[in-house]
Amino acid sequence: MSTFRETIAFFDKLGVYDVVLPFLLIFTIVFAMLEKTKILGLEEGKYTKKNLNSLAAFVIAFFVVASTEMVRIISQAIADIVLLLLLSTGFLLLAGSFHQETDKSFFLEGNWKKFFMIVMVIGIFLIFLNALGWLQMAYDFIQYHWDGAVFGSIVMLIVVVGAIFFIQGDVRSKNKEKSSD
Repeated sequence: MSTFRETIAFFDKLGVYDVVLPFLLIFTIVFAMLEKTKILGLEEGKYTKKNLNSLAAFVIAFFVVASTEMVRIISQAIADIVLLLLLSTGFLLLAGSFHQETDKSFFLEGNWKKFFMIVMVIGIFLIFLNALGWLQMAYDFIQYHWDGAVFGSIVMLIVVVGAIFFIQGDVRSKNKEKSSD
């Protein structure tokens, strides 16, 4: 075994991957959200209460690390999200190779940008459902009850809601065009 592989195995035995890294991740995200939202108030009207924000983030991060199930879910979800990020980067590299070389950078614009944002949100949603184990339960339910009334009702509800959003989006775009004239 190589030196680096032994180092990674040593870190694993120490609990770096199960305790330290999830703690740092949760602490950082919660602290940043508390600082950004200023939910715990301001000192002297303009400075955030860093001591309260850090203490709250510290406690929340400890609660998360204390739950091995939450750490497992976070670890699995983060790994899958990184894979999704690599796939999207690979796609953009391939799409950019067909882009005409100009002074402008290659960016997805308009409907393509919206489409890929929706695909990424759905991908992240499915990743978390999978990490929770709910995706397998849904697949098993569909597999064994696909011809039942409940599944048919769910599919019909999805189609109706999708049609409503499609029609509403079309109406909104026409109203915007009329108001801009």
